[in-house]
Parts: sequence; structure tokens; C-alpha cells
Amino acid sequence: MNLASQSGEAGCCQLLFANFNQDNTSLAVGSKSGYKFFSLSSIEKLEQIYECTDTEDVCIVERLFSSSLVAIVSLKAPRKLKVCHFKKGTEICNYSYSNTILAVKLNRQRLIVCLEESLYIHNIRDMKVLHTIRETPPNPSGLCALSISNDNCYLAYPGSATIGEVQVFDTINLRAANMIPAHDSPLAALAFDGSGTKLATASEKGTVIRVFSIPEGQKLFEFRRGVKRCVSICSLAFSIEGLFLSASSNTETVHIFKLETQKEKPQEEPTTWSGYFGRF
Repeated sequence: MNLASQSGEAGCCQLLFANFNQDNTSLAVGSKSGYKFFSLSSIEKLEQIYECTDTEDVCIVERLFSSSLVAIVSLKAPRKLKVCHFKKGTEICNYSYSNTILAVKLNRQRLIVCLEESLYIHNIRDMKVLHTIRETPPNPSGLCALSISNDNCYLAYPGSATIGEVQVFDTINLRAANMIPAHDSPLAALAFDGSGTKLATASEKGTVIRVFSIPEGQKLFEFRRGVKRCVSICSLAFSIEGLFLSASSNTETVHIFKLETQKEKPQEEPTTWSGYFGRF
């Protein structure tokens, strides 16, 4: 999560970015002084496993699973992406873009760079640009999601700046897969499950969270977070097995929803003769 543009407490401290890696085994933290990685083998105590102070003002730092590959963006050069081997301390490559980099997403197949009105799809193996999605609706927050599945390697991003349309793009075959009319209000959060077959969405209203099948776009679940007031949902996350979905917001509450289909109630046997005749 990029915290560099947020006001309030985050703007007053040294923290600029915090995010889990794809399999939630480590936590990456970017700050004014550099970036750090923490192991998540224990929930009681964070164990620092790496620290880099060579690059200052790190606003994006994304690690590829538990490998040594890391993608870095600094506020001092917000249009430049550096891909490094952090254990060797070497830079693999760097790319410059036409505008500020708002988000970077990684999986074992692709690296995605999100600008306000375009998305760049790189091959993770040689970092070549395979495809560019241009003239996307204004996306100042850099909202997008990339599935970590090799079999269902989809990218999701807003299809409109005024309503909650989701564009789903197949990053392997490099073609549009679907457009999902998810919400009436603009999108605020997106998240794939581990298999890449489900996509969770939330709008700026923050009252309803929906889960859709991918790539079909069929609505599978709908959860109501609350109707008393609108909140800003900042993140959605599925559990490893995909049975639970969590949502965090600008409130002090984290909601956890269970993804289960309600079983149909068995039809009760009629207790009167008229009831029996009513069935025919």
C-alpha cells in the first residue's frame, strides 16, 4: 500500500509504503531512509531479514514471492522503476515511464506498472514490455490487482472513473477477458484469490463488497459492511484457501466474511389435508 500521498499520521512519519509479498511470507516496508523486509514466520514478533539504505524515499517496494527479485520506486525519481537482486546488491535493469508510477504488481509470469492513464505489462523473465494498455480512465490511486496464479494470470483495473466497472485482462494471451459492472460508484479496492478464479471488489461508498467469478464475471457473493455511513475501504484480501475475505478501512474495524453458499432449506411436509392438495 502506497502511503506517500496520504495525509494524517502516515504523512508525518517515515513510513511511505507497506505490503505483503504474494504468498504472505514476508512484509516489505518502504521509508524515507530506504526499505526493509520482515519474515512473517511468527505473528508474535516481526523478524527483520533485510535492510537497504542505498535508496531513499522508497514509495514502492515489491518482492517476488520469497525470491531475491525486488521492484523499487523512489519519490526522488517517481517515473523510474528499478529491478534489483537485493541479496547480491545488484541492479538487474531499470525503466523510465512518461508519468509517475503509482503501483507495481508481480507474479511469476508478469510485472505490471500502473500509471494514472496507462498500464505496462512486462515479461518477468527478461523484463521486456509485452503490451501497453493506453488511455485507461483516470486512475490517480493506481488501483489494480494481478492474480498470482500461473494458470489464471489476470489483471483487473477500473474501467471507468465515474462508476464501478472492472476491466479484466488476460496477461498471458494479451487480450481483454471481460468487463464487470461491479458497482454504481467508482472502485476503491480490488483483490484476486490465490487461484485467480475469484475477484473481490469494493466501491468508494464502502457499504457493499462483491465477489465475482473470473473470467466469467458472474456474481458469487455479496456482503454488506454496513449502511450507517460510508467508509473508505483501503484493502481486500482472501485467505490462502479462499474461504474467507477480509476488508479494512479508515475505521478501526476489520471485517472478515465467510464465502459459503447458503443451502436451500428442505421443504416442510404439510400438516393438513388441504396442504397436501395444495401441492398438486
